[in-house]
Amino acid sequence: MKNNLFAATILSFALAGVANAQAMASSAENGPHYTQAHLKRLARDAQTPEQYSALASSYSNRQRDYLQKAAEEEQLWIQRSQNIVSIAAKYPRPADSARYLYEYYKTMAAESGQLAAKYGQLSAQ
Repeated sequence: MKNNLFAATILSFALAGVANAQAMASSAENGPHYTQAHLKRLARDAQTPEQYSALASSYSNRQRDYLQKAAEEEQLWIQRSQNIVSIAAKYPRPADSARYLYEYYKTMAAESGQLAAKYGQLSAQ
């Protein structure tokens, strides 16, 4: 009985380790994820093409993430828009909230795209 319990414990730790390693590998594929404050500091201190290139790739990753979130919110907005029951529903309706999030993510994606293009040009010079 103790051998089975010991084996199950070892197996659970091994599986947890594998899951953690896979999560680390997938985050490494996307490149580093910087906070907004860190990106501002990097932009302020950037002087070499490598630093500008890193900024451009970070903003490109951010743009991709925002576009993915916008697509998810758009689907939710469409789904919620079909379920409007009453004209006198309280504001904000769930469809409104999804629409506002969709618009926010699209705006942030556009800003990130502009910054990625700007730093991409600076890295090329």
